[in-house]
Amino acid sequence: MIKRFIRRVFGLDAPGPQRVPQARHGVTRNAISPSALKVCDVLADRGYAAYVVGGAVRDILLGIAPKDFDVATDARPEQIKPLFRRALLIGRRFRLVHVMLGPETIEVSTFRAADSQSAEKDEHGRVLRDNVFGTVEEDARRRDFTVNALYYDCKSGELVDYHGGLADLKKRTLRIIGDPETRYREDPVRMLRAVRLGAKLGLSIDASTRAPIKRLAPLLEHVPPPRLFEEMLKLLLSGHANACLRQLRHEGLHKGMLPLLDVILDQPLGERFVTLALAQTDERVLADRSVSPAFLFAALLWHEVLAAWKAREKRGERRIAALEASMDDVLDAQSGKLAITRRLTATMREVWAMQPRFEERSGQRPHRLLELPRFRMAYDFMALRAASGEVPAELESWWRAFQSADAETREEMLLPDTGPQKKRRRRRRGKKPAGPTDPGAPPA
Repeated sequence: MIKRFIRRVFGLDAPGPQRVPQARHGVTRNAISPSALKVCDVLADRGYAAYVVGGAVRDILLGIAPKDFDVATDARPEQIKPLFRRALLIGRRFRLVHVMLGPETIEVSTFRAADSQSAEKDEHGRVLRDNVFGTVEEDARRRDFTVNALYYDCKSGELVDYHGGLADLKKRTLRIIGDPETRYREDPVRMLRAVRLGAKLGLSIDASTRAPIKRLAPLLEHVPPPRLFEEMLKLLLSGHANACLRQLRHEGLHKGMLPLLDVILDQPLGERFVTLALAQTDERVLADRSVSPAFLFAALLWHEVLAAWKAREKRGERRIAALEASMDDVLDAQSGKLAITRRLTATMREVWAMQPRFEERSGQRPHRLLELPRFRMAYDFMALRAASGEVPAELESWWRAFQSADAETREEMLLPDTGPQKKRRRRRRGKKPAGPTDPGAPPA
């Protein structure tokens, strides 16, 4: 009865795509970015169809401010580019146009065909090459979830709904378009998106959409690491990273990305450390403050580094050499799963390498540590370790006070140097010239 009521309210009773008037869906031009409106208006004035599509429409309907706007059109890339002063053709597999209007960039794509039978696939069913232009109906069929297949017509104000996305939004349900197993085999990353969007938007994953996920999770192992890294970054910066990672583990999807989650979340200290790191990240993202991906990945991989470091020390390796070797081992193993960029891994190494140095609070060592470019990030990392019980809370409070103290107070805070005393090197005196009283002098 509820389903019938929803369909009647939104005008979804007729077969085929539904054109829902603005009075019923409530999305106005004021909710759309002026830059996206301009792109649509320019294309429409030239006789092309143009719609604001995907996540932006979905977010507006959910009362969320969209971060970016995408436009879909029947115009070809080479027809779109000349219409705008600042426009770039991008992409090799499928060309898109980036239209730059002021500080905003609008991504404009041409409708794509949805003939998965003719697409080039690997032995697991993953689509490798499928770059054919098509109709708006085919374009909607290609999209992953029904809530992402909503098209806003800027000219008429109508919302075109091809797969019941409006009804699913009303029910707070995430449902894949088409047969779930086929769609996941075409692109296994869709399983990760289901988890991310479900957690981010507060949508429950439809039972038929969820059913094949655990069984098909191993397909992620065949996805190129750069794509997995990109999706993992979106997940971690969604503002709901904690919920996403736990859902990943629940669905078994972490095996192809972060298999060490099992180890981390089954250890009291490891679970508390990761939970605190993700909670802080979510808080910063939701407050629209900057977040460092390097810090996040350093936190996720730290307890793997820590375990390897302790094991090497037990085998008699020198402390710092053992830490360096452990960092190498963990990053080499992870590179096969996620293609974490060199820029990020360099920062991660700096943060990890500085952790033992926080224990040195005598002489000039604390002053030198303060001067390092990554000190603040490394200190925040150490503060997380203290909050999780991994290092004494007193260590974190000392460094917090030391940073803000004046020069005189800092000198008073330094601890006595209890390390092994270095032997003084004796100055070698020059030989005295041999004189007559010198017993070693040759006879005159």
